[in-house]
Amino acid sequence: MNRRDFIATGMGAALTAKLAAGQGTLGGVGDAAGSAFPQLALNHYRLGVNYTPSHNWYFCWNDWHMDPIERDLDAIAGLGADHMRIMLIWPSFQPNLTWVSPAHLDRLHALLAAMGERGLDALVTAFTGQLSGWFFLPPFNKPDPAMYTDGALWAAQELYIRKVAQVMKEHDNIIGFDFGNEMNTCWRAAETSIGDAWMDKMFALMNGLLPGRVNINGVDNDPWFAPNTFSARALASKLLPVIHVYPYWTGEAKYAGPMDPPSTHLITAMAALVRAYAGDARKPVWAGEFNTCFEELPEKQQAAWLEEAVTDAAESGVNWFTYWDSHDVNRKFAFNSLEYSLGLLTNDGKVKEQGRVFKQLAATYKGKPVAVPSRTPPPPPAQATTEATWQWLLDYLGWKPKNGLR
Repeated sequence: MNRRDFIATGMGAALTAKLAAGQGTLGGVGDAAGSAFPQLALNHYRLGVNYTPSHNWYFCWNDWHMDPIERDLDAIAGLGADHMRIMLIWPSFQPNLTWVSPAHLDRLHALLAAMGERGLDALVTAFTGQLSGWFFLPPFNKPDPAMYTDGALWAAQELYIRKVAQVMKEHDNIIGFDFGNEMNTCWRAAETSIGDAWMDKMFALMNGLLPGRVNINGVDNDPWFAPNTFSARALASKLLPVIHVYPYWTGEAKYAGPMDPPSTHLITAMAALVRAYAGDARKPVWAGEFNTCFEELPEKQQAAWLEEAVTDAAESGVNWFTYWDSHDVNRKFAFNSLEYSLGLLTNDGKVKEQGRVFKQLAATYKGKPVAVPSRTPPPPPAQATTEATWQWLLDYLGWKPKNGLR
């Protein structure tokens, strides 16, 4: 049976039997996160999307209209998503060191309420920062690594997080905070020890304000390949490490084609890498962003990649999945050309082939117990370099580059 048939029949036989017998769970993993909020138990699959507003992108925070947002939410819920990752544009929400905009907090409250009405839980990014290739720096920004070391900036960060958490606590459909959108692409620490210390301090603040929730640091792929602001070991030690998986941006094309296992199984391999750094073969892992970003892939191949990638990763015990992204971007805005067509839905809300596959995947996995990882990964790479890490991933997948690829 091929993977498309696997999805079409609803569940592979082996996995079905494990789930029915209650053997496909991660033991007690997730109890701490799921005790007060059962929907957050890490040992059950979740499938959601990174939200890209169809009307005026994330500039909508400053030009607020609920009607198009509610249409977006209806379409996303219609695909079977159970959560959304939403981006707060930091300088819009906090344009001054000592002031957070009440109007923007009210807009966040309205969005969270509308999501709750549709059964969509929210992961809220705070320090964004950088989004889709554009930078959104607060007017009080300072040169690196001040984001992680400057006392006045910490006071501003703490004020901001406390104000946003007050809004979030009014709602039942909260997963938690994501620190920001790939913070290490926007603010870099001179040494990972600096970034790791700030990360621990920020986790303590967020976990104290939102106990029982799942707060995360959604970095891009760089720290998993080589030291960058945060260390792989520190990231892997947290409750729910997050991977952002894009074959294009990780340089997969050096080793294989876009539909070969180093691309279609990259979520699985990077999750194994996280577990290697954690020293725990059953460590929960969240694929917090994923897409190919290969602009030349037609829609049907992109959909086939999505099906293969999620099915393989789910069978390998990856816990939660959040696809990038919900909607295509309106071409009236200036972006890197590949950003325009990454959605499950067109900009005017039509379901794409990827959207239909996502809906099938959600029906197959969402809410089911996570399969126990059947394989213990080898120790992490001896050298924390991009080339050594790629060799580790290729060895894990049993892939030898061919046709002149390195």
